Amino acid sequence: MSFILKESCGVPLMVSDTIGTAHAFTTRWGGVSGGIWESLNLGENRGDVKADVEENYRRLSAAIGTRLGFAFTRQVHRTAVRRVYESDRREPYGPTPPECDGLITDVPGLPIIIFTADCIPILLYDRVKNAVGACHAGWRGTVADIAGETVRRMAEEFGSRPQDICAAIGPGIGACCFETGPEVPEAVRSLLGGEGDAFISQGRGGREHVDLKGVNRQLLIRAGLSPKGIDVSGECTMCLHDKYWSHRYTDGARGSQASIIMVKGC
Repeated sequence: MSFILKESCGVPLMVSDTIGTAHAFTTRWGGVSGGIWESLNLGENRGDVKADVEENYRRLSAAIGTRLGFAFTRQVHRTAVRRVYESDRREPYGPTPPECDGLITDVPGLPIIIFTADCIPILLYDRVKNAVGACHAGWRGTVADIAGETVRRMAEEFGSRPQDICAAIGPGIGACCFETGPEVPEAVRSLLGGEGDAFISQGRGGREHVDLKGVNRQLLIRAGLSPKGIDVSGECTMCLHDKYWSHRYTDGARGSQASIIMVKGC
């Protein structure tokens, strides 16, 4: 299992060979934005030029092979997961979507999209029911088990069996750079018990580092996914701040990358 850099229509995208449907994790590359947003900024509310963001979405749509329009989230670092339909498709700068940090759908050709800039993106694909999910896992969403909740919602809505779902945990901040106060490791230990210590390491000055990707992988396994069906990117967005947007590295002066997945059959 591995992540691969592919270029489509001039847009470099990271993809996982574990996910058997159309999907992508974007980088900073391949767009038209300038300044601090150079070049493929997909954040509508980051202060970028509207026309540039719209062109970035046109390029992204062409790269993933769909017409312009996505089902969006308004992310709030919680665990609401929403089922979306064709009626939820909108273009950039359209109606404000409902608050949620996860989306699921079985509508062919409807791309669902989440945004990150250090938080952990997770894409899910049920190869039997032909349904998909996407969730945004910051540390608060991680310890509230947004990953497991997305799997459970797919089971409720589509009859998905966890063992039929594969997952890709995309580029996000790594344990190397995610130095935290005590509240994060305490929450991880509270959630995972003794298993939590495997994802916590000691940093300089007595502060601890947390492996959010590892925690989310463990939560997906707890939710019933096969470990063999979970692909985890080894790339840290803060270490690779020239390739990915990193909120920590830029102190918030940044764009946003996106993670997208779509059911086959459009």
